[in-house]
Amino acid sequence: MVDAFTYTGLPARVIFGFGTLSRLKAEVERLGAQRALVLSTPPQQPLAEGVSTLLGERSAGVFADAVMHTPVEVTERAIQVVRDLQTDCTIALGGGSTIGLGKAIALRTDCLQIAIPTTYAGSEMTPILGEMKDGVKTTQRTLRVLPETVIYDVDLSLSLPPGLSGTSGINAIAHAVEALYAQDRNPIVSLMAEEGIAALARALPIIAEHPGDRSARADALYGAWLCGVCLGSVGMALHHKLCHTLGGAFDLPHAQTHTVVLPHVTAYNAPYAPKAMARIAKALGAQDAAQGLHELSARVGAQRALKDLGMPREGIERAADLAVTNPYWNPRPIERGAVRDLIARAWAGDPPATETR
Repeated sequence: MVDAFTYTGLPARVIFGFGTLSRLKAEVERLGAQRALVLSTPPQQPLAEGVSTLLGERSAGVFADAVMHTPVEVTERAIQVVRDLQTDCTIALGGGSTIGLGKAIALRTDCLQIAIPTTYAGSEMTPILGEMKDGVKTTQRTLRVLPETVIYDVDLSLSLPPGLSGTSGINAIAHAVEALYAQDRNPIVSLMAEEGIAALARALPIIAEHPGDRSARADALYGAWLCGVCLGSVGMALHHKLCHTLGGAFDLPHAQTHTVVLPHVTAYNAPYAPKAMARIAKALGAQDAAQGLHELSARVGAQRALKDLGMPREGIERAADLAVTNPYWNPRPIERGAVRDLIARAWAGDPPATETR
């Protein structure tokens, strides 16, 4: 029997395939935009300049200063450029950092948005914005930050380095894992979650060995899209709270932090969400969900310890304190001692430890 549920489909236009970047100018025209500003990080500026050229007279230029965690001060500089150039649309080309900047601009200016993801982060499919101010990262959910169009071009993902492909993909898997035990989960999103995990789990090890495998790249981008929909459709739990805490407090890289933490939070919640764990394990092709995620990170060559990402040992206690402050809903009660132990294991790079209920 299917339990009662509520499902809300988010408005989104998705263009998926190979070579779909060629459709960008037509999408700008379809939206009625006249002056589109291309956003990127500094390393992706050459690609952003190419996109600007592709837009021709519809381009307002390039802003290539997007950085991790969407600092408010960077957003304020970008908004000044938007106003100076009379921009009515932004085109976020890149991963979560650039797409987050596009969302932050949209929240404050109501600019139209097109997102062209080049990683597997999934931010492009969510009405969620995380921003950094004074060393603290906060999130909010509003439809005002949801892009009008998302263009997935598999060709753009071919240059994503294998290492970053792996951590970006496991970051996406985290969205689906938490969707399966979310407080407001529903059968539709759960189907997407299981399919998204499965697509990424089969693709990421192939990409680690053969980065140019077009079939695996397509599977990974497809899985990332599904996982992004999950993130945008239901609430998240301890994993996302903890990763936001660690990233903001210690300036840790986003995808790598998710990759390290996910197996440990999955083990923490396992006794309280057995049905979700069974679906996760099935999608991974593993006997145990937490161990399967830990093994997947090894197969893609990812770092598996927070200390290797730059977190100091003395940060464990501070992180535990922050994690239990204004906690997200979670299937297992948030207990500081247990969360502290989870963080300590993740810091050291130990295997996840599942308790019995």
